[in-house]
Amino acid sequence: MKGDFVQFLVQYIDCIRSFAWATHYVRIKGIYTANLKREVFMSSDKMVEVIIDSVRVSLTNQQRIVVLREVDTERYLPIWIGPYEAESITIALQEIEVSRPQTHDLVKNLLNQLNAKVIRVEVRSLKDDVFYGNLVIESNGRIVEIDSRPSDALAIAARAHSKILVSEEVMVTAGIVPEMDIQDQDQETSSGQNGDPSSLEEIENEERLSIFEDFLGSLDIGGLDDTDTPEDDEEDQDPQP
Repeated sequence: MKGDFVQFLVQYIDCIRSFAWATHYVRIKGIYTANLKREVFMSSDKMVEVIIDSVRVSLTNQQRIVVLREVDTERYLPIWIGPYEAESITIALQEIEVSRPQTHDLVKNLLNQLNAKVIRVEVRSLKDDVFYGNLVIESNGRIVEIDSRPSDALAIAARAHSKILVSEEVMVTAGIVPEMDIQDQDQETSSGQNGDPSSLEEIENEERLSIFEDFLGSLDIGGLDDTDTPEDDEEDQDPQP
C-alpha cells in the first residue's frame, strides 16, 4: 500500500505543468522509495548571456584561461582551465578538423545519436575560487540539468553552438570591466571617501578583483597563436652557473 501511494503521488506531481520532475526508484530491502529531482526550465536567478571571447596563455606560467565576454557589454569573465580543455575549445572555435573525435566530440555525437541537444550552458556559482556550471540538455521533450565543469561545458557548447549564460552574481564577483578614465576613477574614489556605503563597496570589490587584473596583464595578447617549442622551454630555465 505504501508503495502504491508513493506511485500515485509521483504521477500527480507530474501533472503540474510549471515544473518537470524526474522519478528514480531505488529498491532498498524490498521497499520502493521515490527520489524526485526537479528539472528547472528557467532559473529565478538573473542570468546574462556571454560568448567565448578568446582563449589565452599566461606568459609567466603557461597557465590557460578562457575569457567570456558579456553580449553587447564590455564586461569579461576569466576562468582558469586546463591545457587539454583550452586546446579542445580552440579547436572547436577555429573549426579545425581532427582525424579522430576527441572526448567533447564524442559527447556531442552521443547526444545527436540519442536525439538530444544542448540548450544552453550555465555558469551558476563561484565558491572558494572554483566555478560551478550546468549543461542543460533537452531529450524527448524533457529538460535535464547536468552538473559540469565550466571548461567541459564550454567545450561542448562551442561544438553545439549553444547559448552560454552566467549568473549575474558571478559576473559581479569575478567579472572585469575595462579601466575607466582616471578622472572618473578619482570622482568615485572621492565619493567613497565621503562615506557613501555603495561607493566603498565598489572600491572593495575592485580590490578583490585585482588578482584577476594582474593575471590578465601577464597574458599573451596573441592568444593561442603562440605555441610552446623546445627552444622556449630552454629559455624559461635559469642559466646554469
